[in-house]
Amino acid sequence: MTAAEESKNMNNKNPETNNHIFTRRDFLKTTSTVAVGGTLAGTLSAYAAKKKVAATRDDKDLKEDGKMLTIALIGCGGRGSGAANQALGTSNSVKLIAMADAFPDKLSAWLDNLKKEHGAKVDVAPEHQFTGFDAYQKAIALADVVILATPPGFRPIHFEEAVKQGKHVFMEKPVATDALGIQRVLAAAQEAKWKNLKVGVGLQRRHQNGYLETIKRIQDGAIGDLVSMRCYWDGNTPWVRTRADEEKKAGRKLTEMEYQMRNWYYFNWLCGDHINEQHIHNIDVINWLKNGHPVRAQGMGGRQTRVGPDYGEIFDHHFVEFEYADGSRLASQCRHMQGCWNQVSEHAVGTKGSVDLDAGGKWEIKGAHPWKFKNENQPNPYQQEHDDLFRAIRNDTPYNEAERGALSTMTALLGRMATYSGKVVEWDEAINSKINLMPTSFGWDVTPPVLPGENGLYPCAIPGKSIVV
Repeated sequence: MTAAEESKNMNNKNPETNNHIFTRRDFLKTTSTVAVGGTLAGTLSAYAAKKKVAATRDDKDLKEDGKMLTIALIGCGGRGSGAANQALGTSNSVKLIAMADAFPDKLSAWLDNLKKEHGAKVDVAPEHQFTGFDAYQKAIALADVVILATPPGFRPIHFEEAVKQGKHVFMEKPVATDALGIQRVLAAAQEAKWKNLKVGVGLQRRHQNGYLETIKRIQDGAIGDLVSMRCYWDGNTPWVRTRADEEKKAGRKLTEMEYQMRNWYYFNWLCGDHINEQHIHNIDVINWLKNGHPVRAQGMGGRQTRVGPDYGEIFDHHFVEFEYADGSRLASQCRHMQGCWNQVSEHAVGTKGSVDLDAGGKWEIKGAHPWKFKNENQPNPYQQEHDDLFRAIRNDTPYNEAERGALSTMTALLGRMATYSGKVVEWDEAINSKINLMPTSFGWDVTPPVLPGENGLYPCAIPGKSIVV
């Protein structure tokens, strides 16, 4: 997916199909004390179309060893179903056999779409369709490979369970919404290595030829020592699910937990703010260039144009200056505002030149060693990351992206801590934070961590006053 396409997807308000209305009693029947959720809306047909026009790199090397690899999908939104579509596209010897989501309507809608696209490779019996907060445990138990694509707040819980059960994992980015979650993911990542489990993380630029070839040249010295970096995800407001619309669909009042789960992008315990959920892609590229993470950050941000009860508690803009161990600085910018300059890209300046990186198809080195990547007939990186994971599973080669996914997620969270507090935040202080954003239990009648005030507005961070570490 190009940067332009990413931006277009981000800008389109595209709520997921809601073709199954169920009652409050149905919800309460699925209440439990563990967690699973929905995912960011997407379009399955778009992923399928991209796969058809771009053959995958080294597809002939995918070893068909005769073993059928079974897949469970946890989180049946657009991105989860897109990931399932790509996993099913890796070879003939794969089958989707279980699905889990908090909401029955999301599961049924995307199951139908996957069946249309993949036919017999989708064999999810009714007894293997699980809903509710404890659904993930049941689905994980049935498969060889687990796709984790719920809202990011649940990722540490689900990743821990998958590793505990000895399953290979593909998990979407980001991998947590607070430092405690990062700590859990790092611990589970180590356990996965001990168990020889393969783990992929959905930072697809790491599997895109333009990035791979350009960054190798940079790390080989093409522009000298890096002295400054910039990265952007500036675009329009993505989807929003208003309480009024969701209650109209349901034909009843929603509990606060139901509403926040439906409109998860705007609540920190579920999403982590858009600097985490979205801008992590660009931040991860800079960490990749630097072969490490920052040591501190300071920045500014707030809510200026995106206000109101249906926009929860997150900011609509962040600007962060990250400092790396060698003293080099990253200027990181992300914004959700209509009618402004849009940009999704990464840049760096070195002692011998500069580089521009853009998922939309431009990778160029300027200076002492000028070079441009020829972006012709390149594989779809969303498909490629699954091809690489499944190749490692079948060939039993080392493959674990969990740690670097966790550290890039933590970098985004460090940025959020800086903008929310208005202070300089040190990496060691941030990653060891004991602040817990997640509920202590889960159920449709459980009170979420944040509630609206009498005016219907949710409290949000106030720089200079908010305690974030």
